Amino acid sequence: MIYTLLKMFSVFLLLIFTLISAPILAQSDTLPKPPTPVSKDIPPLKFKLNEDGSHFFQAAFTNQIWFRFNESNPGTMVENRLEKQTVDIGLRRTRIQMFGQVTDRVFLYFQFGMNNFNSQSGIGGNRKLAAFFHDALCEYEVGKNNKLHLGGGLTITNGLSRFSQPSIGTIMTLDVPVFAQATVDATDLFSRKLSIYARGQLGKLDYRLSLSDPFPITSSGQTISFSKQANYSPIGHFKQYQGYFQYQFLDKESITTPYMTGTYLGKKRVLTIGGGIIFQKKAMWKQGESPSDTIYQDLLLMATECYYDSPLNKEKETALSAYVGFFHCNYGSNYLRFNGQMNPASSISNPAGFVSGSGSVYGNALPMFGTGNVLYGQIGYLLPKNWLHLNGALMPYCAWTHAEFDRLNGENVDICHAGINWLINGHKAKITLDWQNRPIFNQNEDGKVHSAGRRNQVVLQYQISI
Repeated sequence: MIYTLLKMFSVFLLLIFTLISAPILAQSDTLPKPPTPVSKDIPPLKFKLNEDGSHFFQAAFTNQIWFRFNESNPGTMVENRLEKQTVDIGLRRTRIQMFGQVTDRVFLYFQFGMNNFNSQSGIGGNRKLAAFFHDALCEYEVGKNNKLHLGGGLTITNGLSRFSQPSIGTIMTLDVPVFAQATVDATDLFSRKLSIYARGQLGKLDYRLSLSDPFPITSSGQTISFSKQANYSPIGHFKQYQGYFQYQFLDKESITTPYMTGTYLGKKRVLTIGGGIIFQKKAMWKQGESPSDTIYQDLLLMATECYYDSPLNKEKETALSAYVGFFHCNYGSNYLRFNGQMNPASSISNPAGFVSGSGSVYGNALPMFGTGNVLYGQIGYLLPKNWLHLNGALMPYCAWTHAEFDRLNGENVDICHAGINWLINGHKAKITLDWQNRPIFNQNEDGKVHSAGRRNQVVLQYQISI
């Protein structure tokens, strides 16, 4: 029954796509065709602060709307009713950015918005309390040519990987690999932290170093557990040290803002090899041999990665984008956290039998963060512009996550994504259709973890950015 519904939903989406594109595709070769419109980029909302425009202040807006079908994890409840599958509509991200080069050396950046807003967002709380400042930073350039920028404030400038500080408006896949935002909403504010940092480019070396003052886990809204499995500690307060370095073999990437581009759609030739680290002393705690014993453990996260994004045929405007990264994550003994983006459910009927860890296991949740190793890769191909006389361009992609978390005792977390972007006007106006297949797990009374099958999710996203 579930798979029948999934097929019906896919056919429904295909029908919508067909109806939208039919007037274009139905043009006969024997009939005169209208001239291809010339695509003109809309100029940014930029205000000049001096005559030549080198000093400016700019505003940008992004909205990502999701229409989604999800096969629920076992025991999922939506408003106190068991649901085997859900259909929901939500705002994955709604953002307002304001930034500018105020003087020759001073840069100012703000970002305001909300995330994961759907019908279940206000359950047990207030649905109106969703928007907040993501970023508020001031930065000063020492010297010239981007060699050294010193800054501070609430910022996503951090270590680990490029997907730990992603430009969400230029994502190639439906969403970023959220596990790379390693402490998201645990000891940070949606991956942002109060930090002072240094970043810049020395020749082909791009670097960023930061000292962060993490938020206490007690202000996260998460349940703070104390068991033989490590969790974030509510005792003590220690600073966090972060670093990220990448070598750029081809074109240099812009460092106007701290955010790193997902795909350039053939506008640049980029090949980088990078790596990063996050360290925090005594960030985690766990129970010792007896309930009265407390053991504190360090947080240590490391990653190495390779990113390639380049045009293939400039006449046809085709391009290839690829990424692979290896992440070694140590959150303490057997740490595991579940998470589901914009979870479409509200609770679980009976938590017994599910793998213990922090976070909710219902809806579309999966083991996302944990002590162990993660391998992530993605690849996409930008098809020729106006292919099949379709306005814009198509970019199919696939992504795969393979995680081996200690808590799962040898059971691997393999998550598959496959989808296609309809780039109506590059990243400024695009529609993405994405299919996800994810695992679910449960455990016996003796604590042994085993696979309990897999679930699917289909998302249609509409993104507008100006």
